[in-house]
Amino acid sequence: MTTSALIMIILTQGTVIAATIYFFRKVLKTPDKSEPDSYSDNDPV
Repeated sequence: MTTSALIMIILTQGTVIAATIYFFRKVLKTPDKSEPDSYSDNDPV
């Protein structure tokens, strides 16, 4: 394996890992939406 191929693999894997970590953190840190506890709260009556 040439040096340029090794650099390309490392950069590609680093980019994929960084994007994965970024999006996992973004999803896990998003605050929960406040939703009603039951469907009866949504009735227009």
